Amino acid sequence: MLILESLFRVKNTLFDYKLFIIYPIKYKKDINMSDILEILKYTLPALIVFATAFLLIRMNLQNEEKKRRHEMARDKKENTLPLRLQAYERLILFLERIAPEALVMRIGVQEMNVRQTLNELISSIRTEFEHNLVQQTYISSQAWEMVKAAKNNMIKMVTESAKDFKPSANGMQLSRQILEDAVESKENPVAAAIEYLKREVRELF
Repeated sequence: MLILESLFRVKNTLFDYKLFIIYPIKYKKDINMSDILEILKYTLPALIVFATAFLLIRMNLQNEEKKRRHEMARDKKENTLPLRLQAYERLILFLERIAPEALVMRIGVQEMNVRQTLNELISSIRTEFEHNLVQQTYISSQAWEMVKAAKNNMIKMVTESAKDFKPSANGMQLSRQILEDAVESKENPVAAAIEYLKREVRELF
């Protein structure tokens, strides 16, 4: 309402200025200082009112734009939150499935040799990872790097554990060695990645 009133005042002031000041002076042959002062007397208030109205309009438009962006960000967060939570849940499940204990228990090695067991373990890790590639869209880049590091470290660990055995040896020996190496290891990349993902989930709320 204030903006409209200001604009109305500008319009009326400019009209009066043009009608009573500009037109009479326009047709005078000589313009003296009093004429200039008379013009300024009407011009300056009009300019001040116009500038004030312009600033008010600008501030109002900026506030509306901020409000619109805030509402868009809120709607986007509400719409993507379930997808993000689902992504974290699936990646945590993936990490739990490639942990040494779960990985060895899931892969039946009774009738396989070391080479077959190693290939099956690596294939299982990579397949699970590829099935979850799309989840990186909904988590932070740091979290995704933690997941990739855990996957790569698990492949490296089972590969290192197999080096002490002949390829034709019984696969159960490799399974036991993997579990022993996991217990003796000071670092647990899978557990570290799981904890990092859980911390990010808590930050969402």
